[in-house]
Amino acid sequence: MKQIFIAGPCVIESADLLDTVARTLVEINSQLGTQIIFKASFDKANRTSLGSFRGPGLEKGMQMLSDIKSRYGLPILTDIHEAWQAEPVAQVADVLQIPAFLCRQTDLLVAAALTGRTVNIKKAQFLSGADMRYPVEKVRQTWARADAQRGAEQTREGREVWLCERGNSFGYNNLVVDFRNISDMLDIVPRVIMDCTHSVQRPGGGQGFTAGDRRFVPPMALAAKAFGANGFFFEVHPEPDKALSDGPNMLQLSELKGLIEKLA
Repeated sequence: MKQIFIAGPCVIESADLLDTVARTLVEINSQLGTQIIFKASFDKANRTSLGSFRGPGLEKGMQMLSDIKSRYGLPILTDIHEAWQAEPVAQVADVLQIPAFLCRQTDLLVAAALTGRTVNIKKAQFLSGADMRYPVEKVRQTWARADAQRGAEQTREGREVWLCERGNSFGYNNLVVDFRNISDMLDIVPRVIMDCTHSVQRPGGGQGFTAGDRRFVPPMALAAKAFGANGFFFEVHPEPDKALSDGPNMLQLSELKGLIEKLA
């Protein structure tokens, strides 16, 4: 199965930031023959602190992502946090992402599945890879019921459900990646993605903010490839230390091409 790459800033900060990242992704695609999916969140609903920056919200955020899609021709991935968001987000996004903390939320999974878009489910920090068969079953069973109601001749083709590894909680303010989870999840779905930047987080480890260590991102990606991952997720920023969300674990945008070359 061909590798896929997902990249973009953690959260939509400005139109200028989205343009800067999108131009770089288009250049990488052109030079390396890749197809990178553009990722950014319109709302970060699970920030550590109430005062943390969350993003522009659904309406403005999806318009900004729609502009990126039309201007640069990049597929779009973004998170949803509530079931009602699925349909309006699916009008723009090619992939709906289910956040790790919410991967067992039945109504959210069902709503995402009913859009007919690809669903990327992030593995919760408190679950094993094998446990992810149950969120996947919720998506697949929703498709099966919807197809039965529509009739076989109207069955939607091309739907996919992906799983995404992002580490497990390990003591306080830390995560650890058990790469065996990748193999276990490949028994459930054909596409398993390694979230190479969130997996180096130290949740809540920055005195009210999430800390992290971006120097471990490249080895995390290479190790995941050795264990069979066929997708790689990177949050990137031209100036990570000035980012409004997850800066400590985001990859420097200028380093993305070299890392993708190693993986591809």
